[in-house]
Amino acid sequence: MARVAIVGRPNVGKSTLFNRLVGSQEAIVADQPGVTRDVKEGIVVADDDRTFTLLDTGGLWSGDRWERPIQQRVEAAVRDVDLILFAVDGREGLTAGDQQVAQWLRQLGKPVLLVATKVDDPRHEERAEYFELYGLGFGEPLPTAAEHARGTYELIDRVLELLPEPADAPEEEPVRVAVIGRPNVGKSSLVNALVGDERVIVADVPGTTRDAVDVSFTFAGRPFVLVDTAGMRRKDADDLEYYARIRSEAALRRSDVVVLVVDPFELGDHELRLANLALDWGKPVVVAVNKWDLVTDEQLEPFRRTLDEALAPIAFAPRVYTSAVTDFGLHELLATAIRLYDTARKRVPTGELNAWLEAWTLRQPPPNFKGRPLKLLYASQVDVAPPTFVFAVNHAEFLTRPYEHYLRNRIREDLGFAEVPFRMVFKERSGRGKRVRT
Repeated sequence: MARVAIVGRPNVGKSTLFNRLVGSQEAIVADQPGVTRDVKEGIVVADDDRTFTLLDTGGLWSGDRWERPIQQRVEAAVRDVDLILFAVDGREGLTAGDQQVAQWLRQLGKPVLLVATKVDDPRHEERAEYFELYGLGFGEPLPTAAEHARGTYELIDRVLELLPEPADAPEEEPVRVAVIGRPNVGKSSLVNALVGDERVIVADVPGTTRDAVDVSFTFAGRPFVLVDTAGMRRKDADDLEYYARIRSEAALRRSDVVVLVVDPFELGDHELRLANLALDWGKPVVVAVNKWDLVTDEQLEPFRRTLDEALAPIAFAPRVYTSAVTDFGLHELLATAIRLYDTARKRVPTGELNAWLEAWTLRQPPPNFKGRPLKLLYASQVDVAPPTFVFAVNHAEFLTRPYEHYLRNRIREDLGFAEVPFRMVFKERSGRGKRVRT
């Protein structure tokens, strides 16, 4: 899929334009510089169903402590893009920051489309400030006002005209992996190590990652999208942290697999809360015990026991010991993510499932209620990701929790779903009664 990046100095409306073009509030927007620090990806779908990947980038030449890290991220992001949207404030006129960005873009040698933002009134196009934009040397600016959708459809059409023709071969859907954890647990460092590049900003400052950041790459021939999320606390310190948490939860919901990053030196019930959040949404979880290079030989076994105790409620979730510094365990982590992804999408044929059901009920007969037995008439798998099994029964109210646990264990052990969450639905044949267990 073709890739397009929005670049420009801070506060010219890049994230607002990004949100409008992708059709959702993906990027955090605030009237202050430095809100967007990393590169965020989204998919733009045109009216004729043609698509391209759009990248929202941090403001260049911001003049603060994040200036150099942001510039490095943007430079890395535009290496493989097909087109750059140079966003400038159409009401403010030409600035020194715009000139710096323009000079940098000319050195790249990539196609550039000049986009004038915040032009909500056509009369702005007649002002001297607007005509100054022609001096950047990128042709006629395309006027837009993302908040009012002015010029955005024309912009999409113009982008599609400039992009190369798409390949005929269908692209494989990527494995979307959300990386979650408490603040400063090493999520961004781990993401950079997994992709082998400095794709997201890393700093020993809580709140460095404010948005959910998509990073695309390939491992073992499989396309991946890693989503580096903001650290989720129990309580939000401010509005930006609140919106960052909302974005993180949204990224988690649309993920295929969740990597829960934990620090062996700092464990608590917060990790279980995050894991249960993912499991409640039916997402397989792999626990990445990060910073394992800092654990001494004498600490190995005590730390493993501590982890066993702290993570006992999610003991079924695979655990991988990792180090973003030494690259230890990274291949195993990605291989585990692929295994969970494939398992969550496995289907059990109805005939095979009912053969197992007959064996299970013979091994452990269903309970009786006042001499009336519970009958499991048949079963079928109706969905994947999460796998969902429907059991037709004679009386749903006869089902006991111990027998539910028995069936759950059989699905885990006999059908190979031990590492992923799944759902069981018990439905009376008449359709009157239904019980759902996740």
